[in-house]
Amino acid sequence: MPSTQLMNIDGVTSVFYGADFITVTKAADANWAHIRPEVFALITEAITSGQTIVNVAERKEGGGEGESGQGVEERDSLEYDENDSEVVGMIKELLETRVRPAIQEDGGDIEFKGFEDGYVMLKLRGACRTCDSSTVTLKNGIEGMLMHYIEEVKGVHQVLDQEEEIALKEFAKFEEKLKAQKGEVPASTVGKGSLDTVE
Repeated sequence: MPSTQLMNIDGVTSVFYGADFITVTKAADANWAHIRPEVFALITEAITSGQTIVNVAERKEGGGEGESGQGVEERDSLEYDENDSEVVGMIKELLETRVRPAIQEDGGDIEFKGFEDGYVMLKLRGACRTCDSSTVTLKNGIEGMLMHYIEEVKGVHQVLDQEEEIALKEFAKFEEKLKAQKGEVPASTVGKGSLDTVE
């Protein structure tokens, strides 16, 4: 089942395939009650018909050194690489054995993007990428564990796509506008314990 079929459903914004799961993300204004039946129908039809869910392209040995590095990104970023330093090897092993299973259980995945000046560069994918708790997951969970087991790790930085960076900047601008207007907005409820009371 090509992801294009799922992406053609009104309200679906992204589709992420894992080894044993599919994560479908909807637009904020879309209602799951309207989207769910069509998503389930497409997935069920693909499974019962024996249709290939994901086409995996096989790489030839020595591949990945082709034109403009094609095939390099297809490789699992947590896969062992003989060129990795001992520290990077330990980081990848912890991410693969301790972190990835928990993140995949929540419909996401993690990519190792590098280790620079003591900081591990990671990219969250799938449901974890858009989850409100992603920063907490990175800082409190992953960063804490890596720093505990590997003394060379000083912290973790999340790597964002260009679109995600633009979205965050626009959201920050929107928040600033709301803060500027906050004094002008009349309170919707009055009294102690109301939504507009800050203690």
